[in-house]
Amino acid sequence: MQNLIAFICFFFLFYSNAQIVPVVDFSGYFKNFQDGFFRQLEFQPIKEFKSGDNILAYVDYRGNLRVYDGKDRHDISNMNVEYEISDNLLIWKIGETLNMWDETGKRTLSFNVRNYWVRDNIVVFEDMRFGSVSVYYNGSVYPLYTSMGELDSPDFIGENIVAFRDNGNFHKVFWNGRIYDIDVWHNAFYFEGGTDILAFNDPVNGTFAVFDRGEFIDVEDFYMDTYKAGRGFVVYENRNGDLMYYADGKIKQLTNFGADYWEVKDDVVVWGENSFFYAYTNGEKIEVARYKPQEYLLKNNTIAFRNLMGGVSAVVDGNIVEITNQMNSTFSIHTNMVLVQLFNNSYILFSEGKTYEM
Repeated sequence: MQNLIAFICFFFLFYSNAQIVPVVDFSGYFKNFQDGFFRQLEFQPIKEFKSGDNILAYVDYRGNLRVYDGKDRHDISNMNVEYEISDNLLIWKIGETLNMWDETGKRTLSFNVRNYWVRDNIVVFEDMRFGSVSVYYNGSVYPLYTSMGELDSPDFIGENIVAFRDNGNFHKVFWNGRIYDIDVWHNAFYFEGGTDILAFNDPVNGTFAVFDRGEFIDVEDFYMDTYKAGRGFVVYENRNGDLMYYADGKIKQLTNFGADYWEVKDDVVVWGENSFFYAYTNGEKIEVARYKPQEYLLKNNTIAFRNLMGGVSAVVDGNIVEITNQMNSTFSIHTNMVLVQLFNNSYILFSEGKTYEM
């Protein structure tokens, strides 16, 4: 038993250290940042790459599609294929055949696919062979609905949640391997969702409602015009123009002055208020800047933005940091790390409170 516990601890420690931050340096070498170093992945120039938080897909110099999971490289296809990637899943298409890869390995989803969508934890696809729409989730394929005529796409696809209508125009939600009924309505609902949550105006009850991890909850007694969702929460503008935040059955007010603009992504909310740039992260409202950034990115619990000097600053886990003041740089977020590419094709990476250069 002690040996088993030691093995499990070692496995999770190793897996937690797996990082995906791909770069092509000034010499054309393809590298990935891991454990404090930029490690070379290929010794020949690659053709292209796409990355998520936990996996990286790329086409090598021979035209082969490969995937790297932070530990090992896996050969996927030696053909020129159409492929997409999310934080955890890879899909690729050869002709009309749709295939996928995750931590369990490779599998074929459909031999006659039309439209398909990949998100962090699900793949939704239209199988024209059976006239059906299905979803892959957590190692299994679940049929959502079929049609003898024209096959309609789902109404909304989130990171792990799907809203759709069956043949009887019955609105339903797929989440966590189960299907939940909403109601019958002749028109389509307008959904916004993220992870584990879905927001919509309910025409049957006349309320603003959410599907929150298996439960339907009325949040407001009236329709809301604008709403967006992240991981387990919804942000919306109420009838007074206030920016409101719903999570775990509770509502709080983010601003009562009205937001000039606002955005939601993953775990963070940002908005402009009286020329100030604010964020809500880790349960706190933070004044990020006293100006509207010309450019900003949101991902997970991180905000990267263009500062007044033309360089790059960030909010990481609630802390504001200045990464560089060098102008003409581009930036991206990988998990909660911020990668900055400078004008001379060198890189600065901010990770866990430290700065690394290459």
